[in-house]
Parts: sequence; structure tokens; C-alpha cells
Amino acid sequence: MIRLTSALFTLAFAAAFSQTPPISGDKIRADVKYLASDELEGRGVGTSGERLATDYIARQLKAAGVQPAGDNGAFFQRVPLVGCTTRPSATLAIEAPNAARVALQFGTDYVGTAYSQQASNDFDADAVFVGHGISAPEFHWDDYKGVDLRGKVLVYFTNEPPSTDPAFFGGRALTYYGRWTYKFEEAARRGAVAALIIHTAPTAGYGWGVVSGSWSKEIPELQLRPGENGLKLAAWLSEEAGAKLVASSGKTLDQLLEMANQRSFRPFPLGVHVAGKIDVKLRRIDSRNVVGRVDGADPQLKSQAVLYSAHWDHLGISKPVNGDKIYNGAVDNATGCAVVLELARAWAALPQKPKRSAVFLFVTAEEAGLLGSEYYGKHPEVPTGETAVDINYDALYPFGKTRDVSVTGAERTTIWPLVERDAASMGLSIAPDAQPEQGHYYRSDHFSLARVGVPAFSISQGTNYIGKPADFGKTIFEQYNNEHYHRPSDEYHDDWNFEGMQQMAEFGLRLGIDIANSPTLPTWKPGDEFLSAREKSGVSGR
Repeated sequence: MIRLTSALFTLAFAAAFSQTPPISGDKIRADVKYLASDELEGRGVGTSGERLATDYIARQLKAAGVQPAGDNGAFFQRVPLVGCTTRPSATLAIEAPNAARVALQFGTDYVGTAYSQQASNDFDADAVFVGHGISAPEFHWDDYKGVDLRGKVLVYFTNEPPSTDPAFFGGRALTYYGRWTYKFEEAARRGAVAALIIHTAPTAGYGWGVVSGSWSKEIPELQLRPGENGLKLAAWLSEEAGAKLVASSGKTLDQLLEMANQRSFRPFPLGVHVAGKIDVKLRRIDSRNVVGRVDGADPQLKSQAVLYSAHWDHLGISKPVNGDKIYNGAVDNATGCAVVLELARAWAALPQKPKRSAVFLFVTAEEAGLLGSEYYGKHPEVPTGETAVDINYDALYPFGKTRDVSVTGAERTTIWPLVERDAASMGLSIAPDAQPEQGHYYRSDHFSLARVGVPAFSISQGTNYIGKPADFGKTIFEQYNNEHYHRPSDEYHDDWNFEGMQQMAEFGLRLGIDIANSPTLPTWKPGDEFLSAREKSGVSGR
């Protein structure tokens, strides 16, 4: 009887879903091809590429019958940013007693900019090593030990203490404490004048080329509020420059990292001053998110919504590699934009709309630290307590269908049974996080929504590709990460296979419809780090 009931349910579910409009791989291809074209010059924030990309997305939404949900009845939500470009005249130097002054070269030895949003940023202060720079009371970990760091230059590694225990910094999985964004935020809270992350490939999870390509150009920042202060320099040091900085301490980088990994670690001066004269070109940018909406059918529940998101921005024009200076961002993230556009078309074409509404969000400045989604989280079209879920798409691969799907973070929410059911209905297994140590959950726009309480995660392919060798998925992921991620070579090719993206869109559509029709709003499971934010958001029981 159980088997018969299950079979009947599967048939009923398949019949219901057969009423939904088909997802078009060809339309996804066309969107990716345009958004990743040289005409858009890498979709840099505050450039003509932004205007072309966001205008295109808005036109596609309008053509599909999606209603505008931005400011003043338009598709665009204004996001006030300040573009900060470190000028060639900027200087940074290490000054140690009885030693020659060591000048560091921008782009080679360090990259970064001022978070103060001031044109001139002068400082000369003691450098203090603060380990991983983490204060995490829930893990009984405090790298600061009450030391007054006001006016100091903080020096640290990214990442966090190593662990195999899921109850301690997530085990192998990186938590937000390991992210560079947290490091700079915490340095500002501590009153530091500047913060320097020493880059190593093992601690960062990516090479110096990724960092220098991302940080040697204009860096967008959310406009500071009146009275709010920012660091005079937030920067990365190359491993070689980091070794020079710590030399006076008599320790190697490996020795410092070993010290940083101990609970008993205490901050200590490195015995040097860091002198900076960081001149910055400032540019006020009215950037924009693109927001569309399809209303739900239930008079009471249509005020609530399922949110789909993807970031439209990439790195624009930056440091040339092999003569190419356009960072097209085809995989990252023309693919995610194209999938969410196709989901909007499909949702708008549904003959019977789900009970709750759907919002389609295309955010700016993800590459600068999830700024567009952070702004939306603070100024949402649908209040966060009325937003059922954020399903995000960020970087899908053009190599065909998989037997599995990645939904890292969904297991932390009450949506999980629906995720498992809908995946099974499509013959998909749930892929484990392939690289938990990379902290991917905290590196994409769904995290901004999670921080304000919305159950949120990204959908992407797993690694078990149909018709491919067993190690194909792992191999192509590593190849992309090592050779194309945040490089000009992330470009569209006509021989790409879009069936896998179509498959991931179909899964997201099924799941979104189910959540939109569910009897209650989802939340986080007991004990999750985002549950308190959900409760504070005013989430209702319906």
C-alpha cells in the first residue's frame, strides 16, 4: 500500500508539473551569449556595461509579462555606491627600527583601497598580528583577548582555525568568520586604522592572480551613512610581501599561522610601523538592482513571495591577461542571470498562478562583497518576514546534465523535505558540498538574505555528469577555478551545452512553486545561526 500510494503521488505530481511552461535552453543560451559579449565590457558596476546589462534584463522581464517591482513603478532599484580607485600615487611602506624602509608596490605586493570613502588617507601606525582576527563567542574563540587595537594596523590570515568537528567552526566547512569581508568588518568595529590580509593560496582557497585581478581596479562600496567610519586601507598582501612585513618578529608565515590556530593565541606587535598614503579617486555611482514580480493567486498569501536571485555584475575591464582586458564573466554570472530570466518567463506564463507571488531579483556589485543583495535585504520589495525563500543562481557550468544537484544550506531550513522530494521526482540525488572548506555558502548573494532571516541557498549542478567519466565534474570545476575564474578567459563559446542549466532551472521552478503553495512560511531549523534573524523579521505562521 505504501508503494502504491507513493507511486500515485509521483504520477499526480508529474501530471501537475506537466501543466507548467517548458524551460528553454535556447533562450538561456541567447541570454548568456549577449550578457557575456564584449559589447558589455565585462558588466562592470557604474559603466556602460551596467546600463546595457540591466536595460536588457528589464526588457526581457517586460516582454515576458513580468511586472516592475523597483523604485517608483520601474524595474530598477537604485543602489547608492561609491567607486574607490587607488591612485598610482598611493604609497605603502614597512618601517622597522635599524632597518631599511621597504616600499610595497601596488598591484604586485598589495591590492586594496580605502573604505573611508575619503580622497586622502594617511596613517603611520604599529602593525599588530591578530591571528585569524576572529571573535566567535559561540565557539569560545577570541583572537583579540581584550587588547585595545584602536589606531593600529591589523595583520592577519583569512580563513579560520582548522577543524574536523562540525560543532566547531563548521568542521571542514568554512563559516562566515573565515571570509575576508568579516575580517575587514571586524577591524573597523575594533577601531583599527587599516587592515592587511596576508594571502596564501591554502588559506584563501585561490591564487594571488584572483585577488590582484579583483582588487587592482575600482572597488564599489555601499555609501557610508552619516557618522559612519571606514578603514583608511583594506588590503591584501602577497605572500612575499607578507613575509617581509613579519620578518622583524623573528617568525615565518608558517609559524604565525600555527600560532593563529591555537585557542590561546593573543595579539602581539610585529615590531614595525606601516606607513600609508592612500590616495583614492572617488566616484559616486547610482547603480541598480533589477526587480520584477508576478503576483500570486491567493488574495491573502500573494503579499508573500518566493524570491529568485542572481547577480548581473562582473569585473568589467581590468588587468590584461594574455592581451585580453575584458572580464566577460560568462559562467560567473551570465549563466545565473539567464536562468533566473527564464524562470521569470516560465512563472509569468503559468496558466494557474501559485498562491504566493514570485519576485525576480538581479543584483549589482556581488563581486565587491554582495553589496546589491545587502542593499536589497535592507530595502526589500517584499518584507523579509513575508519572503518565503531566496533561491539563488551563481555560476552554472555548460557541460550537460547531471545526476545530482547542489543545494548547500537548504538542509538547514524547514524547506528540506520539499527539496528532497522535488529532487527525487527529477531523478536527482543531493550532492554534498564538494568544497566545504571554500565557504561557498557565504560567498554568494543568498547569504545577504540569510543574514536578514530569509531561508536562502543557491542551486547549482552536482559533479556526477551523465555520459561523462566519474571524475569529470571535479576535474572541470578545478579547471575553471584555476584557469578561468575571475579571468578574461571566462567567455561564452558556441559549443557549450545548456541542457544542464535547463535542468537546474526546471528543478528551481518545481521547488519554487511548491514553496509558493506550501501552507506555512519556511524558517530555519532550531539552533541555526540565522533563526534569530528570522524570528526578528516578523515572520508569520501562514
